[in-house]
Amino acid sequence: MNWMKRTASAALLLTCTAGAYANETVRLSLFSWPGYGFWFIAQEKNLAPDLDLEITIIEDPYESFSLMSAGVLDVTSSTAEYGPIAADKDVPVKMVTYTNPSYGTDKIVLAPGIENARDLKGESVAVLEGGLTQIFMGIWLEDNGVSIKNVEFTNLIMDDAVGALVGGDVKAAEFWEPFGGQALAALPGARVVASSDESGWIETALLGDAMYMSDVFLADRPEVAERTLEAYFAAVDYWKNNTAEANEIIAQGLNFPLSDVEKVLGTDGNIHKGGIWVFDRDQAAKFMGLMPGELPLGLPNGEIAQHWETTTDWWLKFGLVDNRHPMTEGIDMTPLKSLTAK
Repeated sequence: MNWMKRTASAALLLTCTAGAYANETVRLSLFSWPGYGFWFIAQEKNLAPDLDLEITIIEDPYESFSLMSAGVLDVTSSTAEYGPIAADKDVPVKMVTYTNPSYGTDKIVLAPGIENARDLKGESVAVLEGGLTQIFMGIWLEDNGVSIKNVEFTNLIMDDAVGALVGGDVKAAEFWEPFGGQALAALPGARVVASSDESGWIETALLGDAMYMSDVFLADRPEVAERTLEAYFAAVDYWKNNTAEANEIIAQGLNFPLSDVEKVLGTDGNIHKGGIWVFDRDQAAKFMGLMPGELPLGLPNGEIAQHWETTTDWWLKFGLVDNRHPMTEGIDMTPLKSLTAK
């Protein structure tokens, strides 16, 4: 009997020990764009040895948010405007950090024969509805004297938007690279009329990307959430110090030509005009107002608060939200706050 007890105790100890050292699975998604490719670096270089990162490419960000709500995904990388929508529609998803502002990768392109915003009255324009591309287009139209009510917004992912512009189904579109360059190359006479490297955009970081986590993931596995965020910023650091190799990893992960990755991220790990500015951990913490200190290019500390208000203004205008909510209802900085406190 004592032998049986010792055997049972040993078996229980082995089970508990195995459980303690078993890797945590983190299910995450992104859509096909170099700015989200740092997850492939974290995976390839084993920068989170205690995590199994299951990466899925999902081209429609709203599908990712739906899967997060259903408990199928834990984390997604997407554009940085979804928080006010999630708060208004009670979607159990939170932004946990802003990751990079656009510094020229976003462009509004007009079809041949369209000379200005006024020529778009009554025409269709391609955007991702509910995304920053729609806000960018809306701001440009209204700054040029055209109400958003005077155009038809057509909801298209980037590949389809290129085809729609080239095929004449829409008369303007908002693109990020490499899709803007593809549209311009395929449609002689098309031209860029607005770009995120123009004054006023980088100083607000209105156009950019973020990381989101599900409420269940944040509540039930807070330590894993923090380690996941840590893995992402470790990948950013690896990219900054090994840019050529890291860009190759991203290109392979996305099945993109290396030149398209370099067009967005650059080749030296620095802020890339014409592409994006990839935040490291401290830059993200300053943007989120969690760490004192200045940011380059005139970007204010704690700018996330104004970003929240601006995106809310536009979602109210577009009718995508019914009410204004405090930032705490759509953003949870707990993982980043814990990480920066180390």
